[in-house]
Amino acid sequence: MNTMNFKTWKGVASLLSAAMLALTLAGCGTTTTNEGTGSSQPAQEQSQEQAQTDLKTQYPLTVTDATGESFTFDKAPAKIVSVSPAETESLFALGLDEQIVGVSDYDDYPEAATKKPKMGGITKPNEESIIAAEADIVFTGISMSEESVKKLRDLGITIFKTDPKSVDDVMNNIETFGKITDHQEKAQEIITQMKQDVADVTEAVKAVKAEEKKKVYVEFSPGWTVGKGEFMDELITLAGGNNVASDLTGWNQINEENIIASNPDVILYANDVIDENSKTLDQIIKARSGWDQITAVKNDAVIGLDANLLSRPGPRVTQGLKEVAKAIYPELFK
Repeated sequence: MNTMNFKTWKGVASLLSAAMLALTLAGCGTTTTNEGTGSSQPAQEQSQEQAQTDLKTQYPLTVTDATGESFTFDKAPAKIVSVSPAETESLFALGLDEQIVGVSDYDDYPEAATKKPKMGGITKPNEESIIAAEADIVFTGISMSEESVKKLRDLGITIFKTDPKSVDDVMNNIETFGKITDHQEKAQEIITQMKQDVADVTEAVKAVKAEEKKKVYVEFSPGWTVGKGEFMDELITLAGGNNVASDLTGWNQINEENIIASNPDVILYANDVIDENSKTLDQIIKARSGWDQITAVKNDAVIGLDANLLSRPGPRVTQGLKEVAKAIYPELFK
C-alpha cells in the first residue's frame, strides 16, 4: 500500500501484515501467601489486598511476542519506544506517558503522543533515532513485517512485535503490556471497559435473526477490503452483520464485480482518506461503474467511520465496534 500515493491513510497501511499472534506469558502475577500469621483482618479486606498483590508484576518476567521471540524483564522498562499507532494508544492508556521516549511519525492519539520525539515510519522506522533513544523496549504492531523486525534486532534493538487478529488478541496484548510495565491494575480497568463495550453491542443486536442480518462491505483504503481472520472482519460479525468479503482471507484488493454481485446493504469506509485528486473515499466508491445499483448506494447507506477507530487494534477498537454496529443497525442504537 506504500505505492498507492494517498494523502491521508494515517497508518491504515498497517493492516497488511499476516503473521499469527503468539503470546506466551510466564513468571508473572505470582500469588503470595502468609500462612500461619494469625491475621485478624476481615476476609473482604484480605481479599482486596491479595488482589492488589496479584496485580503487581513479579520480576523477572518472561514473555513471548508474535514472532516467537522471548523477552525477560528484570524490572519495568524505564524508556519505551512505540512505532505503531495502536500500541502507542495502548501504552498511553496504561499511563506510561513519562516512560515513552519516542513514537512513529503517524502516532496522533492521544494528544500527548504528538509531542513525543518521532522515530520515523511504521513499516520502516528510523533506525538511528531508535538507537539514540536508548529505549529498554521498542513496541511494534501489524504494520511491520517480521523481516523488518529481524533487521532491527540484528542492529541490537530490542523490539516486541504484536499481530492481533481479534478483539480478544487486542485485550491480551494490553494485558501483556500491563505486566511488562507493572501497570496491571490499569490494564484490567481498560480490559473491563472493552469487554463491557462488546457486551453492550452483542446484547443490542442479539435479536437480529440470521435471515435479517445485513450484508456489509468495508473499504478502509481505495480498492482494499478485509476478509475473514482479521479483527476488522470480527467487528462486523460482532455487530450482527455479514461481511460480503468473508470468502476471502486477510487484507485483499477488491474485485468490483464481486462486490456488485454480493449487493451489500451497508458500505462502511474510512472517512479521512483522500486520493491524489482530492476525492474522498465515498466519492470514489459511488463513482465506480455499476455501483449505483448496489442497495447500499441506492439507499444512501454508505457510511464513513473514524479511520483510527476502524483500523487500529488498540484500546479504542471496541469504540470502533460500537460505531460499526450503529452504522449497520442505527435503529437499535437510538
